[in-house]
Amino acid sequence: MSGTPEGPVPPEPPDLPAARPSLTEREHHDYRAGFRTAPLAMALVDRDGLVVAANDALGGLLGRDSAALREQAAADLVDLAADGRTWDSYREVLLGRRARFRCTRRLKRPDGRSLWAEVTVTPVPDTGRALLAVADISDRRELQARLRHLQMHDPVTRLPNRALFFERLSAALEAAAPAEPGPGEEQDAPRSYQSYGHGRTGRIGLCYLDLDGFKAVNDTLGHRVGDRLLAAVAGRLTECADSDGFTRSGGHLVARLGGDEFAVLVEESTGTEHLADLARSVLRALERPFDLGGQRLSVSASIGVVERSAVGTTATGLMQAADTTLYWAKADGKARWTLFDPERNAHRMTRQALSSTLRPAVAHGEFALEYQPLVDLADGTVRGVEALVRWNHPQFGVLPPNRFVGIAEEDGSIVELGRWVLRTACRQARQWQKDHPSERPLFVSVNVAVRQVWDSDLVADVAGILAETGLAPHLLQLELTESAVMGSAGRPLQALQALSDMGVRIAIDDFGTGYSNLAYLSRLPVSVLKLDGSFVRGFQDEERANPADELIVEALVGLAHRLGLTVTAECVETSGQAARLRRIGCDTGQGWLYARPVAPERIAEMIAGSAPLRV
Repeated sequence: MSGTPEGPVPPEPPDLPAARPSLTEREHHDYRAGFRTAPLAMALVDRDGLVVAANDALGGLLGRDSAALREQAAADLVDLAADGRTWDSYREVLLGRRARFRCTRRLKRPDGRSLWAEVTVTPVPDTGRALLAVADISDRRELQARLRHLQMHDPVTRLPNRALFFERLSAALEAAAPAEPGPGEEQDAPRSYQSYGHGRTGRIGLCYLDLDGFKAVNDTLGHRVGDRLLAAVAGRLTECADSDGFTRSGGHLVARLGGDEFAVLVEESTGTEHLADLARSVLRALERPFDLGGQRLSVSASIGVVERSAVGTTATGLMQAADTTLYWAKADGKARWTLFDPERNAHRMTRQALSSTLRPAVAHGEFALEYQPLVDLADGTVRGVEALVRWNHPQFGVLPPNRFVGIAEEDGSIVELGRWVLRTACRQARQWQKDHPSERPLFVSVNVAVRQVWDSDLVADVAGILAETGLAPHLLQLELTESAVMGSAGRPLQALQALSDMGVRIAIDDFGTGYSNLAYLSRLPVSVLKLDGSFVRGFQDEERANPADELIVEALVGLAHRLGLTVTAECVETSGQAARLRRIGCDTGQGWLYARPVAPERIAEMIAGSAPLRV
């Protein structure tokens, strides 16, 4: 260890070879006796570092006769030449250029026993010599080690805790960085694992796991059983890590990070497959039932696996990636391991960026509506349009609804966004009507999320917007998905009924993809069924058409008509599809055969007849 100028100055012994003139012979003798019998191990050292005199305490500490220490190099006795910095500091004191030097050394006695010693060297004024004092601090070091162990280990599992894990992880990232290129080695040349020296790979891996359903164990069987389970899990994880370590070049650290979260750190990973093998062995080990004093328990775990180069990796970045990957493992079904996927993570980051900017985007005017015509299959005229929202994102460009509507539903911003879409679409439909009074007015169809029904007063919103824009209620159609209206009761059913009583039409979107339970059609105030595009796509290949598709669609259309409903077919792309749907009895069609979603100005041109239907 290196020296430091701090610390108490040991008592100054007499200048043994040549006493000061002011001292009497008696006083000189007393000083000598005090030096010899002092409990602190001491020696007087000359400018060359040789022992001039040593007391009995020093001899006893080093396991040697004190007289035999004379003329010995003090640096050899207490290992002061072990490193250059310590040696230089020691020499500075001997030469009178430094006031004090102190360091801690591990000394080995002739009997093989070792001890920790604190060595202090202080100049003796006006003598050209220095006093060397050595204190046995082995007990203190042992106590410090025990306290550190308690501080850095989990009391339940006896594994390293979060603090020690991050300390070891940070050290591993530093140690795993590649060495400087050797003579004749290109700086940018690719290096094999062995080129890092001593079996180092320059890579690091982490299996981050938690137990599936551990909270239920604590809640039902109590924390005592829960703690015993955690200790048993820790044992199996340690066995897996030790077994893997026998055949690998790196060392493994198993730690409990808190709760039911554990980590297995692989300091010298040899690649992704290495970590995958370890994760599989952990899952297999935890699948075996645990016998906890007659209490037989079965658990599973979800594991996030990260493996990467240590260069450029930080402890924070590695743990964030592991935490994200663990979340994926749970979302994918639990009881599995999942490898970190940069592409999937980039999508997650994009999703987070969209979520954080979605609410203010409405106020900033970043959304716009496009409209897709709904065409009467019998005569080919446009009867209405569906409003489709687009987000003109300043960073990611124009985004379709499937990129942000789900996020808006999760964070609740769908209410504000949905209200904006509804108002904008109604205002536009009324404007077309004003601009073309002699033409048959188009109805506008607007998608409504189920959360809008629950988290806002949809009936009041619709009534207020219709009054504000002057649009007639029968020219507004609200689309809800089949799964959203299935089982509607209480407030949702009351809202749908109130809207229908108002004259607003209710449409079931993507019909046939949800529960396909037709019973609710007789209970809900539904006006329109919109057949999911998967049915219509079955009509696309005329030569290899599936007769079952046509029979299903024909049956659905017939049932809808008997219930007084109209049917709209989505995703109509060919004239052949349109002809078959017309023959079956579908009322309206929507799809690229007629038009893609377009700006409101193009719809105005269609109404005026100055633009063809297909745009």
